[in-house]
Amino acid sequence: MEEFTWRVGGPQGGGIETAATLFARAVAKGGWWVATKREYHSNIMGRHSYLDVRLGRKPVGAFRGKVDFLVALDGETLARHLDEVRPGGVLLYDPKVLDLTVHKLPMLDHRVQEALAERFGKADPSLKEILAAYAEAGVQPLPYPYEEVADRIGAELGVPSLQARRTLNTIAVAASLHLLGFPLKPLLEALALQFRGKVLELNEKVAEAVYREEVPRLSFQLHLNGYEPGRVYLTGAQAAALGKLAGGLRFQTYYPISPATDESVYLEAHTAFPGADVAVVQTEDEIAAVTMAVGAALAGAKAATATSGPGFSLMAEGMGFAGMIEAPLVVTLYQRGGPSTGLPTRTEQGDLLFAIRGGHGEYPRLVLASGDILDAFLDAQKALAWAWRYQTVVVHLLDKFLASMAQSLPKEALKVLSLNGEKRLAPREGFGPYERYAPAEDGISPFIPLGTPGGVYWMTSDEHDLEGHITEDPVLREYQMEKRMQKLLTARREIPLEDQYTLYRDGDVLVLGFGTVKGTLLEALDHLPGVGYLHLRLLWPFPEIGPLLEGKRLVTVEHNYSGQLADLVQQETLKKVHHRVVKYNGRPITLDEAVEALKAVLSGEAPARLVLRKGV
Repeated sequence: MEEFTWRVGGPQGGGIETAATLFARAVAKGGWWVATKREYHSNIMGRHSYLDVRLGRKPVGAFRGKVDFLVALDGETLARHLDEVRPGGVLLYDPKVLDLTVHKLPMLDHRVQEALAERFGKADPSLKEILAAYAEAGVQPLPYPYEEVADRIGAELGVPSLQARRTLNTIAVAASLHLLGFPLKPLLEALALQFRGKVLELNEKVAEAVYREEVPRLSFQLHLNGYEPGRVYLTGAQAAALGKLAGGLRFQTYYPISPATDESVYLEAHTAFPGADVAVVQTEDEIAAVTMAVGAALAGAKAATATSGPGFSLMAEGMGFAGMIEAPLVVTLYQRGGPSTGLPTRTEQGDLLFAIRGGHGEYPRLVLASGDILDAFLDAQKALAWAWRYQTVVVHLLDKFLASMAQSLPKEALKVLSLNGEKRLAPREGFGPYERYAPAEDGISPFIPLGTPGGVYWMTSDEHDLEGHITEDPVLREYQMEKRMQKLLTARREIPLEDQYTLYRDGDVLVLGFGTVKGTLLEALDHLPGVGYLHLRLLWPFPEIGPLLEGKRLVTVEHNYSGQLADLVQQETLKKVHHRVVKYNGRPITLDEAVEALKAVLSGEAPARLVLRKGV
């Protein structure tokens, strides 16, 4: 096999994330490149969640619409994921759920119940009938009584049933790998990364016991792919946090909000990381978070805050304050489904134009979007450096898909970048009043942190003169506005083109994207001869890409309703975007969807606005 996708589904809080992490780490220890997609419900416990682990002989960054192996830890997974396993694939399920009917699955959405009722021609189809539909579709159902296996192994080990059943996630992973003919050793190594002490010992014994059992041989097997040491396995949120540490972050604020919280919690757990020197503060709300970060920046610390859409809305005034007083600030924005509370744990790219324009009045800000986990690490460093270079707000855009996605990467790719260019004045003898907002051709005036001995200037949210005194003088207003906005021109001129955009391949049909469509579209190119892809990284100031679009049939692919990137491209280049491929149901665009949509564009069958609707 060149690639393979394993899915585990079950109730939120039922250990499925641990199962997916174990599976991913085990196959990674066996030399496979892995990527993990997490789809979870926004309640704490009980509602349906699932994770996909895709592995390949070469690095993978996209996900398929159908999986090769589905592990159903409950009856709802059996019902929900009908049609999600490819013909020839495997379904591992607990036979005890076959006594249930659809209406006995309390968390199953009414819409799904109604769809199943219509499909099977009866009001309350049974899971036996649903299982038969899997088999009719060419899927191999394999009964596996997880709890009975746990009880039997527990009895062999002298462990109480309740304690043994806490290892169900390990049992599911061990059974999957054993069926696939994968060796035990990598799984034991993965368990050692996941657990400690007596918990580790129990899980190791359980895995060994599962491997001693006789199992049928599947028509496809998962063999070792060779192992190269020096790989790391990170989520997007973890990568962004590590990138901030590598970039010299000294102060991070946050108010808990999905999915941004993961980054700050990871930072809190790694404040003693070698070379790190950072304080992380959980504030009472997002207004406090942004203004406290501004205060830390004014004191000379590289500062950032992390949030999601609703919190970003509350931060708009504080960001405007930072723009007026020219304070360096990074706001890491994890996009999720909106508006309002929206879809707290589902992905979207609906905040692009808000990130660029949010807030009243005009001030220079940079907007940078990460396309994958390595980008998140490198871009976090660049965001901090650019905030200090241009003394302004930098919005670092990620989304829920990237935040919770995990991927194996070569460790050497996680480079600490050498970025400089700050205009910070060193303390000196006889420092007195100085012109904080002095004229500068590049728009960047020299800066001294608050508390610099002898250094005196005024700071206000009102318009001000060169020393910071409040003014409403029209000439000074024009000067200050023009000085601040000059930073955008300076940034666009100075920032290397490879940090602004990458033309991965040219073509008469040119696809444009930003953020986490990157991995999907790059892999889609392998199936689409003649199609090019231009990936945008710096969204504001908008790159000068007009000449690259000349004479092309333009297509944008994005996770929002209206096609915000298409609007931005047309606004800034005056080039018409011919097709907008959009998805806004909260689920990421799969490789299969992207290929199908772009083939429709090539054949002339695609409408001007093509909506992708798949997802569980």
